[in-house]
Amino acid sequence: MVHQQRSRARLSPSGDTEDIEKSGEEVALLLAPRLAHFAGVARTEHVTRAAQEMQVPQSTLSRAMVRLEEDLGVDLFARRGRTISLTPAGRTFLGHVERALAEIERAAEEVRADADPATGKVAFGFLHTMGAETVPGLLQAFRADHPRVRFSLVQNYGEAMLEGLRAGELDLCLTSPVPDAPDLVARRLDEQKLRLVVPADHRLAARRRVRLAEAADETFVTLEPGYGLRRITDDLCREAGFTPRVAFEGEEAETLRGLVAAGLGVALLPPPAVPRPGVAELTVTAPRAVREIGVAWREGHPDTPPVAAFKRFLLSRRGSLLPD
Repeated sequence: MVHQQRSRARLSPSGDTEDIEKSGEEVALLLAPRLAHFAGVARTEHVTRAAQEMQVPQSTLSRAMVRLEEDLGVDLFARRGRTISLTPAGRTFLGHVERALAEIERAAEEVRADADPATGKVAFGFLHTMGAETVPGLLQAFRADHPRVRFSLVQNYGEAMLEGLRAGELDLCLTSPVPDAPDLVARRLDEQKLRLVVPADHRLAARRRVRLAEAADETFVTLEPGYGLRRITDDLCREAGFTPRVAFEGEEAETLRGLVAAGLGVALLPPPAVPRPGVAELTVTAPRAVREIGVAWREGHPDTPPVAAFKRFLLSRRGSLLPD
């Protein structure tokens, strides 16, 4: 069966006809406001009844259906006096419209659920080194007062998390160094001491404290460029008067600790959640070896209630963010 085809002219948003074909996106923008009205008329096949159910003036609804058919260039309804019925094209279109409206309804329900103060969701990013102990402790403490708030947790290195913030994939992130960027807001929460980690049989292993300059001739294992801890390592070594000789670059601090235990180099690392055999961890007395930990979010981005609550909680932990 061949659908009756209307003129190929299209309507502009102002109602003026155009002789050019519109792109799919342009047609969608024209059609979107009329889809719910079409579905109501199509289900009832009665303009008056549909107008009453949707509380829309009948004349407005009738004009909207005519404009919709003109936009599509296809007859959706067969009209016989005051009665209407769907054409084959109208039935095909109705199936797609109902699926589109159902998807929109699901999307609306999802975003409302994510913003619910009691059961909403927080997209939270944090450094790998904070995943074993710090973040679980924070979530446990927060959920004591907000037991039903849900979390989407992302572990990554600092620059990747900042990009996640900018892309809207994260609401908040714990990172180091604390970023200084015009499109982000960042607050310092705490600082974490870094230790020089050496193999258990290393010449410095019996020491408790060491100046970083004493490791100038050592081979280092570090995180890859782009990681905040790598930048801090390079800066501290430069301050101590040398450029580290890097033999291995990795993506995770505990892997580096394993490389040190295997005798493949030394590393500047934060304390482990659980002591690692095969290494000695030395306090660095000079230069001052610490990294600042901060929370960051997008400038000017409105918070949902659960995000705002978790942000307040994190800010309340200034100076006590990290476990003793």
